[in-house]
Amino acid sequence: MTGTDVREETEDPGPGGYAAARLRLLTEGARSGPPRRAALSGLTDDWLAGLFGAAAGAAHGVSLVAVGGYGRGELSPRSDLDLVLLHDGTDPGAVAALADRIWYPVWDLGLALDHSVRTPAEARKTAGEDLKVHLGLLDARHLAGDAGLTAGLRTAVLTDWRNQAPKRLPELKELCAERAARQGELQYLLEPDLKEARGGLRDATALRAVAASWLADAPREGLADARRRLLDVRDALHLATGRATDRLALQEQDQVAAELGLLDADTLLRQVYEAARVIAYASDVTWREVGRVLRSRAVRPRLRAILGGGKPVTERSPLAEGVVEQDGEVVLARAARPERDPVLPLRAAAAAAQAGLPLSLHAVRRMAATARPLPTPWPAEAREQLVTLLGSGRPTIEVWEALEAEGLVTRLLPDWERVRCRPQRNAVHVWTVDRHLIETAVRASEFTRRVSRPDLLLVAALLHDIGKGWPGDHSVAGEIIARDVAARIGFDRADVAVLSLLVRHHLLLIETATRRDLDDPATVRSVAEAVGGQGTLELLHALTEADALATGPAAWSSWRGSLVADLVRRVRAVLAGDAPDEPEPAAPTAEQERLAIEAYRTGGPVLALRAQTEPVTAEDPAGDPEPLGVELLIAVPDQPGVLPAVAGVLAVHRLTVRTAELRALRLPDDVDDATVLLLNWRVAAEYGSLPQAARLRTDLVRALDGTLDIAGRLAERDAAYPRRRGWTAPPPRVTVAPAASHHATVIEVRAQDAPGLLHRIGMALEKAGVRVRSMHVSTLGSNAVDAFYVTTGAGAPLPAGDAASLAGVLEETLRG
Repeated sequence: MTGTDVREETEDPGPGGYAAARLRLLTEGARSGPPRRAALSGLTDDWLAGLFGAAAGAAHGVSLVAVGGYGRGELSPRSDLDLVLLHDGTDPGAVAALADRIWYPVWDLGLALDHSVRTPAEARKTAGEDLKVHLGLLDARHLAGDAGLTAGLRTAVLTDWRNQAPKRLPELKELCAERAARQGELQYLLEPDLKEARGGLRDATALRAVAASWLADAPREGLADARRRLLDVRDALHLATGRATDRLALQEQDQVAAELGLLDADTLLRQVYEAARVIAYASDVTWREVGRVLRSRAVRPRLRAILGGGKPVTERSPLAEGVVEQDGEVVLARAARPERDPVLPLRAAAAAAQAGLPLSLHAVRRMAATARPLPTPWPAEAREQLVTLLGSGRPTIEVWEALEAEGLVTRLLPDWERVRCRPQRNAVHVWTVDRHLIETAVRASEFTRRVSRPDLLLVAALLHDIGKGWPGDHSVAGEIIARDVAARIGFDRADVAVLSLLVRHHLLLIETATRRDLDDPATVRSVAEAVGGQGTLELLHALTEADALATGPAAWSSWRGSLVADLVRRVRAVLAGDAPDEPEPAAPTAEQERLAIEAYRTGGPVLALRAQTEPVTAEDPAGDPEPLGVELLIAVPDQPGVLPAVAGVLAVHRLTVRTAELRALRLPDDVDDATVLLLNWRVAAEYGSLPQAARLRTDLVRALDGTLDIAGRLAERDAAYPRRRGWTAPPPRVTVAPAASHHATVIEVRAQDAPGLLHRIGMALEKAGVRVRSMHVSTLGSNAVDAFYVTTGAGAPLPAGDAASLAGVLEETLRG
């Protein structure tokens, strides 16, 4: 049916002609989507204009206006007709009669009608009192009658909206938030409301209203397509059900998918989720911009008064190399060069999540457009930044969504594409597969103090269900994918084996604990054989709980937790006989021995700095080597206070400790029977360039003789930067590792990495009067995992009671 055919059938203004033409249009298979909505709107326009003309004749001072969705020309098969009969107030009786002659034919046809009769002044007054009315009038469109009357109302309503934007937009934001709290997030629901849920059609309309205010605008890329997709699905839902519904119920999804020519209901949901994700992200960005503009307007008069009319300077606080905070967002530094810094997207994301700040849309788009791919395997910094991002708690979610909105996640992890927006048709699951993986990482970040390798826990959490994008057992498929991903992002062979095992067996503990007899020795032995070691068991226990908590409220309970804990206890007992003895220290290298002899002869610290870089690859022979950090070797004559002094000096110079080892080295027999402390650390600058070795040595000498106030310097620096309201890290945990060494007591510290952390630990150990025989420090993402081998002054392990007391004191110190 052509547009001419439609108009021929509606020359009779009665409902019969319109009904026949409408039916033909809706059952016409060749036309769907925007063309059908436009044709249905045009058909309805002509019919209503005919009704108005037949009833009003040549009357002046009255017009028929479409508002809301009909005003936008978005009529779905069962949409309401939102109409306003506008009049100048000169003859209310005649207008009431006219209204009846228009409304009744609509009702007679069984169409839903939302109608009102108002003068322009009444319409503006009602809009001022009711935000929803004001939103509907923003889309006012003339249908029939006095066009000047309609144009005047449109102009007045838009002017009111722009003048009242500082008050109206916060009201609109609150309205959207309340609706989201009631309806949930469209991109995760199995039976979503296409209109009311967050990321649905109501939010798309709200974005149009924000744009109409001229105060801010939404990111436009993909937004129109997302809105069109949701409207197409609603059209198909109306046709499939014959009802005016916006809820995509499970029993109707296959029929709606068929109506749209899609493969199945899962394909339908994935398209709905993708559209909702675009709208939800655009909403987040837009409301942040609205808040920034309103804050700027509120502050500007005060700043002008203070600065005497001068232009205020925008504050930019450094967060990481190439990354700064500005106006409550994370943006790129002016000197940042994404095209020469492939780690920058991960570094910026990690810095944003750690600070609890959103990533600027402009920064994400610039990095997506210009950042070059990471080499394979990734440099160490990239892997560490990924772990830091994953371990940052709730802020990780918003930052991850920003990366994903611009395609950076699938560029970093190509396997992510198969799980992105993938629905889970399981009543226990409340998230799509990809969001469940991020939720699991968020939950796992709360358990990083329970494991010795939090980096492996967090990456396993990210990958444990990655196989759900492939046919067959997702654990089997996931093991293969996890092995490939882990190697690509730079884990060594042993860690790759652990990660792939965790993914393969991530359901082992919960399924065994709830489905098998734990009193049967064969049950426990089979789990022990699958796990293989205490460290892997520890990781699997934490991953099991994080996975269950991230699944939904029905997946975890105290009963399930107690069953899993009982199984882990039994398996640990079986594995206990395989615990390795303390490894013998490696022989010193020639350079280490040389530094030790020089330190002994000079009586002071000696150090060497050696930069570590990624080699230039064959694929990019002209590129710059990627910095991995600096190896710092320090030799100091054995004396009290070495550990806190060195750690404090590094913190003062803004050097992050990635790994650290301390051990006592006996000098060669031909030199002297003396001991020198040898520290072998890998460090990296938080941002900026590295300090010179001579300056480090000067400050270290002052720290050892007590003339450098490290605590005061660190306190001044902390006071200079206001604390940001980011993620709250889990509390530190300090434990005594039983039977870990026959020669010393092993104190394990797991805490949030922070400037001066190692200095505080060293000071506490020094105050306790114990000797640090050796230590093994590593920073895994944002987590510090440290083991200190301590002895009494006589060189013996601490008594059990003293060891427990020391652990308690150290934990209390770190909590303070």
